[in-house]
Amino acid sequence: MATQSSMLHVRVDDDTKEKATEALNAMGLSVSDAVRLFLRRVVIDQAFPLELKVPNAETRAAMAEADEIGRTGKARFSTSNELIEDLEKTGKQ
Repeated sequence: MATQSSMLHVRVDDDTKEKATEALNAMGLSVSDAVRLFLRRVVIDQAFPLELKVPNAETRAAMAEADEIGRTGKARFSTSNELIEDLEKTGKQ
């Protein structure tokens, strides 16, 4: 008995599609294979197969800073030494 199938259309930006295709090909999978695996896990587990979390305030601030750097090209630190000095000063590692 043949199983019917349906076409699924997904919109994604070109860069993400290209990078995902390369990564999946390296794993021996196509994008279609990955989507089918994803959907099968949803059916089997009756749950989203990835852990989703709401980012905390520190993570949201880091994400906003990364977005700003992406828009302006201006990072908080001009050199790696400035970054290391700041990490040593604040005790973050």
